[in-house]
Amino acid sequence: MNRNTIIPALATIAAAAVVPLTAQAEDFPQRTIELIFPWGPGNAMSSSQILADAMSDEIGVSIPVISTPGASGTKAFLIAMNKPADGYTIIDGYVAPLVLQPVLGKADWNYNDFVPLHAAFSNAFALGTAAGNDRWASFEDMMHYCAEHPGELRYTTGSRNNLPHMVTAKALQSYNCVAQNIPYTANADAMSDLKNGVLDFGFINVGDFQQNPKDYNILIVLSELPESVAAFGGAPSIADLDIDLGLSGLAPLGWNWWLVHKDTPPDRLEILRRAMKAAIERPEVQAKAESLGFSFLKWDWDKYDEIVSPVADQLEAMGNALKWEEEQLAKQ
Repeated sequence: MNRNTIIPALATIAAAAVVPLTAQAEDFPQRTIELIFPWGPGNAMSSSQILADAMSDEIGVSIPVISTPGASGTKAFLIAMNKPADGYTIIDGYVAPLVLQPVLGKADWNYNDFVPLHAAFSNAFALGTAAGNDRWASFEDMMHYCAEHPGELRYTTGSRNNLPHMVTAKALQSYNCVAQNIPYTANADAMSDLKNGVLDFGFINVGDFQQNPKDYNILIVLSELPESVAAFGGAPSIADLDIDLGLSGLAPLGWNWWLVHKDTPPDRLEILRRAMKAAIERPEVQAKAESLGFSFLKWDWDKYDEIVSPVADQLEAMGNALKWEEEQLAKQ
């Protein structure tokens, strides 16, 4: 091969190296990509749409969020799993359908049956009282009182046997605190009773706190993650306690990863991963999500197993704490 043929050949190779990744992957994507979302409309869906819109800008096609509520999130997973493994379906993988329902025996998959794009959001949990309630100087003070007065205190986590109830029960069990969980169908009613003294303490959603921070006295943030603590204005967290509650990482909070079918072609998977990561890194996207009470998680796809695998064991321990609470209340 002479110089006249080598130079054009090298130019062709160099040009191929800078062709956008979408072109290298058979011009993927060429049409709308659906994000299957497991809940109804609300702040969580709005946050996912914010990220989907930013990812759409990066990838060049529309990414609508398809609300598919039902069966504690498992309906959305089943629908998504029956779609072709072609990269045109993303699963908004919340902890309840991804990990909790399999732990409870209500889903026949586990987190390793999916391939991650990137961690998405966290939604921090906290326990607190109404503003001005000075019965206890700290969460530990309240726990010591509770242990000495079993069955006296009343609290709420909204509905019973949900993830906030499981996390709370595990925290209370660590202090031998037996309290009554009062169920509510509407969160607004629960917060109203908390503020009016009908309840002694309660689960406080980060969105409620950020909208009305002066209404609540946050006793404990049920996470050691810095972003969770920041979301509640720097309130004390489980990292500040003298005992280990057996709660760490993603286990004691709401969270999601975006996932795809395990058989998605590697070149398309790489395009989706890079687009999602780029969307998350946009400051304006982070600010919009945080205004709704959601914090972006930092972990890329290669940390998926390391971060998610401990959650199942902790959820099982939380389920045992729920049973303990019921057994102790039955003795009162």
